[in-house]
Amino acid sequence: MQELDVEVLSISVDSIFVHKMWNDHELSKMVQDGIPFPMLADQGGDVGRLYGVFDEEGGTETRGRFIIDPDGVVQGFEVLTPPVGRNVGETIRQIQAFQLVRESQGTEATPSGWKPGKKTLKPSPDLVGNVWKEWKVSEAFNE
Repeated sequence: MQELDVEVLSISVDSIFVHKMWNDHELSKMVQDGIPFPMLADQGGDVGRLYGVFDEEGGTETRGRFIIDPDGVVQGFEVLTPPVGRNVGETIRQIQAFQLVRESQGTEATPSGWKPGKKTLKPSPDLVGNVWKEWKVSEAFNE
């Protein structure tokens, strides 16, 4: 995801051999040229434990997505059970929102459903109780 200046890593308890089989027999048929980021093996579950997604009883990891800023601070995360797929478009939107807020040093905030190029909010005491004047909920859900 070079255009966003981010690094993406996939980490699971599966071995590198399982990752290779999955990539060769599944992903390569769904994603042209396979996935464009490394798949790392966490066979002992150490990384999963660190992020609270390792299931000790099952020896597996729940699917989690963590957005970590350049300072190493987790800015956002989502954990889903395996039967529920993730939305890559929403992940990209959130990364763009976190980047905008970081670049503005907190002088801009992105409301629910914000997309690049759309209006942002300017946090201030005057905004409290007046967000509705700046942004209409129906606009975010109808785009």
